[in-house]
Amino acid sequence: MIRRLVVVALVIGVLAWLGIRWGHRRVKAAEPRVASVDTLSTGLRTARLYFAARDGSGLVAEARDLPERGELHDRVAQLVAELDRGPRGSAVAALPPGTAVLHVYLDDRGLMTLDLSRAFRERFEGGTTAEYLALSSLVRTLAANVPQAKRVLIVCGGEPLASLGGHLPLDRPLDVSDWP
Repeated sequence: MIRRLVVVALVIGVLAWLGIRWGHRRVKAAEPRVASVDTLSTGLRTARLYFAARDGSGLVAEARDLPERGELHDRVAQLVAELDRGPRGSAVAALPPGTAVLHVYLDDRGLMTLDLSRAFRERFEGGTTAEYLALSSLVRTLAANVPQAKRVLIVCGGEPLASLGGHLPLDRPLDVSDWP
């Protein structure tokens, strides 16, 4: 019980900090932004994305060149958007449709707190295998592209998430080494 209260307090504290930081970003958002990416002046990086195999037997890796993003939130949001967009090959998207990053925070010990849109929870359909593939796709993609992340705590719409489909616990951080 105390452990759960500590986790909830930590999540609330992180979300409050992110809310303050997000408020500062909104002030900056009033500045005009360029609508398209100029690939001549923007570097590209190769991201490794993980999608579900069509037969549900595991994950399939796909390399994709993406514009280089400096801020952690932008990089993680871009990765999740690409997972939501789906694969270019014969695999299938594993995340529930419409999943997006609301906030992300990475502490100095490698704990990434990832706040996903409500679509992650509300649009999930499937059983144990679908739940495993969705979480595995997300965690493996983050681990491959954000090596500083050692553990991932998933919250949804600013609220703690006990489980996505009732089979795998999400009330504590997921250790990326447990998702090979």
